[in-house]
Amino acid sequence: MLLSCSLFPIFLGENDLFGFIMGGLATAASGLVFLLFGQKTDHKESGMTRRDGYIVVAASWLLFSVFGSLPYMISGYITGFTDAFFETISGFTTTGATIIKDVETLPHGLLFWRSLTQWIGGLGIVFFTVVVLPVFGVGETQLFAAEAIGPRRRKLHPRIGISGRWILTVYLIITILCTIALRLCGMELFDSVNHALCTAATGGFSTKNASIAYFNSRSIEYVTTFFMFISGINYGLLFFVAFKGKVHKLLEDTEFKWYLFVILLFTVIVGVSLFISTPYDAADAFRNALFHVTAIITTTGFTTTDYTLWPPFIWMIIGLCMYLGACAGSTSGGMKAIRLAILTKTMRNEFHRILHPNAVIPVRINGKVIPQSTRHSVLTFSLFFLALVFFGWFFYLAIGVDITDAYGTSLSCLSNIGLTIGNHGCNIPWDNMPVLGKWFSAFLMVVGRLEVFAVLLLLTPSFWKHR
Repeated sequence: MLLSCSLFPIFLGENDLFGFIMGGLATAASGLVFLLFGQKTDHKESGMTRRDGYIVVAASWLLFSVFGSLPYMISGYITGFTDAFFETISGFTTTGATIIKDVETLPHGLLFWRSLTQWIGGLGIVFFTVVVLPVFGVGETQLFAAEAIGPRRRKLHPRIGISGRWILTVYLIITILCTIALRLCGMELFDSVNHALCTAATGGFSTKNASIAYFNSRSIEYVTTFFMFISGINYGLLFFVAFKGKVHKLLEDTEFKWYLFVILLFTVIVGVSLFISTPYDAADAFRNALFHVTAIITTTGFTTTDYTLWPPFIWMIIGLCMYLGACAGSTSGGMKAIRLAILTKTMRNEFHRILHPNAVIPVRINGKVIPQSTRHSVLTFSLFFLALVFFGWFFYLAIGVDITDAYGTSLSCLSNIGLTIGNHGCNIPWDNMPVLGKWFSAFLMVVGRLEVFAVLLLLTPSFWKHR
């Protein structure tokens, strides 16, 4: 992938060729070293355990980000390792936060690499390796379990490698269709490809400083909104719709209905608020509301205007959207709609239980009873998520970040959005963040991308006890 980016400086005569060549060679050489170390291992006797899977997942994300930062540093466009690592991990986790003040000064190769990191991270670095790992005959199931933590996982095929290829096919189709649609709307081919990569990944990196606002095109905004929405749907459902023709599975899915309902609800609230309190007419108010609500809930993070200039009431709505996220099994971050559905139904049942203490009231999703263990897991995840947001808030305050920026930054990193709410607008100057703050932000990004437990589990002493 690094070497593929070197085609741009070769054909365009730009000065980042050496960065990609050396970065690619360093990555390949390191891979060969690891391969030599592992050659003597008897995979049949030392089969990968579930615990090994969690370690490999975390290590893969860190190693990918270290090697991915090499082109930035070697080419000289980002000088410090901290900044290069931050930019890369922001890409792989599809957060979209950037320390680059003027992205339009970057050569085409580095711009494409930024977008490609988000596309790779969209379905998860380890999820991509699941497609390759069967060749080596090692624990694809354990890796998938560590990467795809969540309240619900649906298998498309008994073999995870085949499921991975099917979902990757859907991912490619969405990317290609988005590229074609943006090109037809008047966007240049290079910009179309880059924005399609980041839209499918719900990432938010752009080739322009002003993001989607640069193009000043209503058609581009609506196309981007549509594909952000599609990319926020569970990819298992998209597969059944695209290849099996089972549209009813989508329309009957509880999580999808919650996802659609939340977007429509907040679009109406924000749209009416904009129409009443700003100079926008009805059409512009609806368009801006739909675009930004979809961009935030899917954690894509594209913008067409600085929403922090809107009335403070809308800030609150935007902040709430940052928590929610789209569907489990999609490329988005946040808490996910399925957890919202389970939590809401659980709370409703508690009111019934108060009136009828002996009643047995199950929580049903898609007509199936949700086990008590899953409900406990969802509640635990939600509490951990909130606790981490507030812990991050206190941490940023301790290193000197403004109180509103500290809260928005913590939520932004953990939900993998990149956009914030605060005194510095929706895009805070990440390059001015203290070094310690950048590393902590990178930690929150990985925790959010791997859905909290996969990382925090590694920090518990019991995980490392010999079994």
